[in-house]
Amino acid sequence: MSDRVAVLTGGARGLGLAIARLLAARGHRLLLVDRDPGVTGTAAGLAESGHEVTALVADLTRADDIARVRDHAARSFGAVDVLVNNAGITRDARLAKMSTDDFAAVLDVNLLAPMRLTEALGPLFRDGAAVVNVSSRAALGNFGQTNYVASKSGLIGFTRGLALAWAPKVRVNAVAPGLVDSAMSRAMPEDVLSGLVDRIPAGRIGEPDDIARAVAFLASDDASYVTGQVLFVCGGRSVAP
Repeated sequence: MSDRVAVLTGGARGLGLAIARLLAARGHRLLLVDRDPGVTGTAAGLAESGHEVTALVADLTRADDIARVRDHAARSFGAVDVLVNNAGITRDARLAKMSTDDFAAVLDVNLLAPMRLTEALGPLFRDGAAVVNVSSRAALGNFGQTNYVASKSGLIGFTRGLALAWAPKVRVNAVAPGLVDSAMSRAMPEDVLSGLVDRIPAGRIGEPDDIARAVAFLASDDASYVTGQVLFVCGGRSVAP
């Protein structure tokens, strides 16, 4: 078992679960954090497969829960090598119908929570540690998602600024997924989903493992000379008309 320690937010299911599985398979000791109580079952399942995985149910918009994550990581591991800020929410609507509360809630979870957690864990990072922020291709703009776009583009700005501030000790990068097969995408009307897939140059929807592999690369020593960058994993959608 490697002594590399990874903290992963939004680790209960979906993309977070795919990232957790791959990091565990590559020898990381994991702390999964999610406000979904199902994260404990996710951790238990990975532990049954022989991986060292623990879980915390926490709301990262709360200062006391941020402190619990920091204290758990310090007590259980002593140091952190990888932080993946993956947790996020959507509350979509046209701006004219979007409440200030819904705009602020998305910014709080998607942008401010990663900032708070990253800052809190800062003293625990070993030299050569990596922060990977999960942004979105939507950072380039999406209809009906002004709050989400603002949060994900803000996360890219946070990534670039922090990369400069924390170099050379800690690398900070972002992954920007495009359309990914998930419960959310499968809930779309078939014609809407098909139309979106038709606009992807790669000709298919992304899989959670596509994103997980990009995260794992940026978290690894293979990316030791990469910092302050955004890796779009969107099948070419970011450059398509």
